[in-house]
Amino acid sequence: MRKLCLAVALLALPLVLEGPTVTAQQAEQPVRRPDIYWVPTQDPVVDGMLKLAKVSKADVVYDLGCGDGKIVIAAARQYGARGVGIDIDPQRIKEANENAVKAGVTDKVKFVLGDIYDPAVKFDEATVVTLYLLQSLNEKLRPRLQAELKPGTRIVSNTFSMGTAWPEERKETINGTNIYFWTISGKK
Repeated sequence: MRKLCLAVALLALPLVLEGPTVTAQQAEQPVRRPDIYWVPTQDPVVDGMLKLAKVSKADVVYDLGCGDGKIVIAAARQYGARGVGIDIDPQRIKEANENAVKAGVTDKVKFVLGDIYDPAVKFDEATVVTLYLLQSLNEKLRPRLQAELKPGTRIVSNTFSMGTAWPEERKETINGTNIYFWTISGKK
C-alpha cells in the first residue's frame, strides 16, 4: 500500500510543479542573478536626471533597475509624473514599495519584479526612461529601447553612456557624476 501511495504521489508531482504557484521562498529570490550590485543614486543626481529629461506631470517615468525606487518617487513628488520601477531583486522592490508609502505617492507609482532584458517585461508606455547600469548593459538594452519606445521618449543614464554606436545628445556633470541624455527618433 505504501508503494502504491508513493507511486501515485510521484505521478502527480509534475502536475503540481507545472502550475503558476510561487512559494514564499521563490518570491524572495531574484528573477535571476543581478548583473550588477545596487548602488543608490545621489539625490542631486536624481534631481539632475529629472531636470535634464524635462519631466512633467504628463510623463510616465520608467526606471529600469529601479533599486529603492528613488527616481520614480522623486518624479511623482516633484513633478506629478506617474512612474514605474522595474528591478530583478525582490528586496529592492519591497524597499521601493515601502518608500512609496512613506512618500505618499502610491497612487502615482508602481514597482514590478522583473528582468528588464526579458521581452515579456514591457516598458513601451514610458515617455522618460532612467538607467543606472554599466555601459555594457546599456548597450545590451539599446536595441530594445530604440525598437520599442515611441519617438520623443527621453532616456537619461547615470554615469554610463550607450557607447560609440549611440552617442549622447547631451552630457552634464553633477557632483562629479556624468549624466547622459538621448531622445528616441522616428522608427526605422
